[in-house]
This record gives sequence, C-alpha cells and structure tokens, in this order.
Amino acid sequence: MRRFVSRAARLELVAAGMGIALALPALALPAGNTRGLATETTLTAETHDHGGHTQATVSVTVLGQDGQPATGAVIIKDQGKPFAGVALDAQGHATSVLDLLPGAHSLTAVYAGDSAHLTSVSQVTPVSALTSTTPDFAVSVAPASLTLTAGQSGSVVASITPINASSLTAPMFVTLSCSGLPDQSDCTFTPENIEILPNATTAITSTMVVATSAGIAATARATPQQRPSSHPVAWAVLLPGALGLAGLAFGARRRRWLSRLALLALVAFVGTLGTVACSPQYYYYNHGPPHNLPTPSGNYTVKVTAQSSNGITATTHSTTLALTVNALAAN
Repeated sequence: MRRFVSRAARLELVAAGMGIALALPALALPAGNTRGLATETTLTAETHDHGGHTQATVSVTVLGQDGQPATGAVIIKDQGKPFAGVALDAQGHATSVLDLLPGAHSLTAVYAGDSAHLTSVSQVTPVSALTSTTPDFAVSVAPASLTLTAGQSGSVVASITPINASSLTAPMFVTLSCSGLPDQSDCTFTPENIEILPNATTAITSTMVVATSAGIAATARATPQQRPSSHPVAWAVLLPGALGLAGLAFGARRRRWLSRLALLALVAFVGTLGTVACSPQYYYYNHGPPHNLPTPSGNYTVKVTAQSSNGITATTHSTTLALTVNALAAN
C-alpha cells in the first residue's frame, strides 16, 4: 500500500533536513578551535648591593600543562606596571639583572603566550631596595616587549628616572645604548643623550626605535642591454696592443733584447686585464648586487644600557626588552 505525502509535508521535511545540515558545521566549530595548553609561570628574585644601589637577579620559568617548556616573551611588572621584558630559551627559562629604585617592590612575571600555550601570571614576589643619598638614576622601558615582522620597525619608550637629584651640583648626562639585537637589525635613541638637572624628580624619556631587515634577494645577472657597451677607444688601444705583442713575439726570434721587451709587455697586458676583470664595477655588472639576508626570526632579549660619567667614575644601569621577530610571509 503506497503512502502519499502532501506537498506541504514534503516542504517541511526538506526544511528540516536543511536545518540539520546547517547545524552540523556549527556543532563542528568548537572541535576545530585550539585553545592551547595552560601554562604555569614562576618568578624568583635575589637582591644584592651593587655600588650603593640595589640590583635584582630575576629568574623566570614557564612550563606547559604537559610539563614541556614554553616559548615566547615574558613581561616583568613592578606593582602592576611593565618594568622589563625577557625572552624564554629552549628550556622555558629566562634570567635578567635589573636595577631597582629605592623602596619596596612587588614583582610579577606575565607570560604573553604563543601559538600553542595560553598566558599565565606568576605569584607576587616582594623585594626591597636600599635607600641612598648619592645622586643616581634608574632606566626602564615601556612596553617591555616588542613584536615585529622582518622588515618592520617598532618603538618603545626608554625612561630615565632621577634618584636623589637634589644632591647634584651640576647636570648629569646619561647616554643610552642597546645590545643583544639579532643580525641584520639595529636600534637608535632619540635623544641618545639625556640631561638630568639638579632637583629633577620626573622621568626623562627617549624613543628607542628597533629596525629589522626584510632582506633583498640577489638579482639575476645583468642582461647584455644592462651592461655598459664597449667603448671604441678601448678597442683602439687593445687591438693594436695585441697586434704589437704578436709582432714583438715574431721578431723576438732574431733579437734577444726584443724578446725581453715582448715578455715585459705581455706581463703588463695580462695585469691590466686582470685588474679590470677584478674591479667592483666589473663584478657588479657580471654578478649583480650581493645578497642581503633578512633578520632571523626568533625571540631575543635586548639589553638597554644607560651610562653616565663624572670624569672619574662611570655609573651604568640597564634593563631588558623582549623582542620577537616573525619571518616574512612568502609571496
């Protein structure tokens, strides 16, 4: 016995089928969304006196939920404010020596996460720094981490905070520099030299620009149209010279002195050709410009140093910046 289904019922069945089909992708989306592994960040700090001011050796470790080390950048904060940045090594560990302002501090480490790991924050580690009456300063950077793609440039603000500037009898000049940058990159400060005036209390800032390189692929050899055309004067000199040498060689059979002269002329002629062939212009037109490499991708800890000198002793303080360089996407 055949069962008949009305047109309206068939439409309801089709609509229900389409609803199921549309719902399936929505149900499948959460399965394809990778949240990453949870992480645990720990921070330890040991303080010590260094020439009348306090330094802290900060050690940070970040491990994934599976016990494997994480990679990426860690921001060290003091009372919730970015203070310095470090890059984790292959063991998920990083160490930095930081100069502290006099007084109490509360340090925490904030892991920024990566493609496979979630962010995490360490417990607060309290430390204290000695109080001194000697004129001094401290250096910090904000933000404490910088992420660039090869070929890009980025900037952070370096701050010089005066300490006991009321004890200054003359301005103190501080010079900024950086080290630990990857190959094919550089940094500049504007201004590079900072002046701390007596009785100054507010921080003086400088803009630090980090520039990376995208690299330039070696070009193909120059085509004949790109190479300079031979000058007729050159042929006017080389062709008679070659014929003259041939004549000297022919006549050398009869005269000994002519043989010696032909030998000297031949050596001079070959030397001239070798000099021309080895010149930079010759190499450029026949081999093209050199190959410039891009800045290598990876995580780096860049040291920012501030130094001042009164002509007798030098005062140096430093902080660190976590730099992440991503590879340039292929076209």
